[in-house]
Formats: sequence, structure tokens, C-alpha cells
Amino acid sequence: MLNIHIICVGKIKESYLKSALEEYSKRLTKYCHLKITQLPDEKLPNKLYDSVLTEIKEREGEKIIQTIKKDSYVISLDLKGKEMTSEEFSREIEKIAFSHSTITFLIGGTLGLTENVLKMANQSLCFSKMTFPHQLIRVFLLEQIFRAFKISKNETYHW
Repeated sequence: MLNIHIICVGKIKESYLKSALEEYSKRLTKYCHLKITQLPDEKLPNKLYDSVLTEIKEREGEKIIQTIKKDSYVISLDLKGKEMTSEEFSREIEKIAFSHSTITFLIGGTLGLTENVLKMANQSLCFSKMTFPHQLIRVFLLEQIFRAFKISKNETYHW
């Protein structure tokens, strides 16, 4: 069974997002071993200076890099990444699973991912050119992973 590891920055506080994450996590147990590593985000100062923001982003990036398993296939979620249909994403997961036992998805915090983190990724994925809260992207990602497994198993999906 494929291992899916999601490394994300920041805590989910909203109960409705927690409920959605729990629901999709439960649904995914039929298809994969899911692990979500939630790293603490750095506190943003009241005054936002570029140098301080860069430093915060670098610290969060280092935490992410330290958490990535060496043998994993890494996909970063980034606005500059490749956009895919759900069917293409499903085929991509199937293809990766032939050569890797673990796929790791990276979701940055409020400030996104550093260039160092993006360079470590085997590929980058973009859900939309629009910007969404990183907490909401977790729900999108779990839903699309679940949908991908349903597609690859040729199972109907009704929500």
C-alpha cells in the first residue's frame, strides 16, 4: 500500500476544516497509509519587513527539509507548479507509485515555500492560480488524493 506523507506548516484552528481533514483521512485508509506532519509556523511580526519575512520563511523551510524522508518522491504545492486535471493527477500518482513507496506533499505556511525547498521537490503542483489559505489547501489536497484513488480504481465518487 502506498504511503502518502503530507508535510505542512501551521496549525488548523477552524473546526470545520478539522472535520473535513478527519473525514478525508478516514476515507483514505482504504487506499493508502496517510501521515500528516504539521510543523509549527513562525510568528509573524506586526511590522512586515522583507528581511524578517525572508528569515521566517527560511526557518520554516529548514523544518520542512529536515522532515522529508530521503527515499520519498516529493511534490511541492506552489503557485508556479503544474496544473493538472483530477484524471491527470490520478495517473501521476499511479506512475509514481511504480517506483516509490512514499509520496510526500509539501505545503508551506503563510509565506509559502523557499527556493531551497522547491529545489528539493521532484515536481511542483498548482491547484489554481488563485491564492488560498494554506489551511484550506490541505483539505483540497486530501480531497484530490481521495478522488485520484477513486479514479484509478474506477470507483464512483459521490459527495
